[in-house]
Amino acid sequence: MLILLETMAAESRGLTAPELLEPLLLRLAQGDQSALEELYRRARTSVYGLALSYLKHTHDAEDVTQDTFVRIWENAPRYRPQGMPLAWILAVARNLALMKLRERGKTQALEPEEWERLAVDSPLVTAEDRQVLQTALSGLSDEERQVVILHAVTGWKHREIADLLELPLATVLSKYRRALQKLKQILEGGERT
Repeated sequence: MLILLETMAAESRGLTAPELLEPLLLRLAQGDQSALEELYRRARTSVYGLALSYLKHTHDAEDVTQDTFVRIWENAPRYRPQGMPLAWILAVARNLALMKLRERGKTQALEPEEWERLAVDSPLVTAEDRQVLQTALSGLSDEERQVVILHAVTGWKHREIADLLELPLATVLSKYRRALQKLKQILEGGERT
């Protein structure tokens, strides 16, 4: 399971590499709709994963994902290449997710089937893997789950997650390490039964 999470993170990093996203955003700034389609294909899982980690509700996360790409389309001319296009995209998504949280006033519990959506686009994830992932992640705290999902789905490095969540790097590393230990215990416990 831990290998699966790391594989998903590597796959996501490949889809959202700066050298792939940067030209798409520049084409988008010139009004190229095909660039928006490609950008959506490459970054939607990362945007959705981030939105879901904040909102804990699939419909709200889907709305924020769509709104994110609308905002990107509208604001692409303002984008300035700095080598971190995914950071800009996820900052838009984060702001929209926080606005949605303020509107709603609280978060809702994440429904079990919603975790499956995070891995649904990955050809590496089987139905059995999804079930195990769902069970294992439900044993984590909200903060631990958020760090693991952001790392696995967006492919972000811990320093980037710390910046995004406005937490010290040591805190993110600690939460990630603790989450992996819990996941290992959950999985080992599941194998013995």
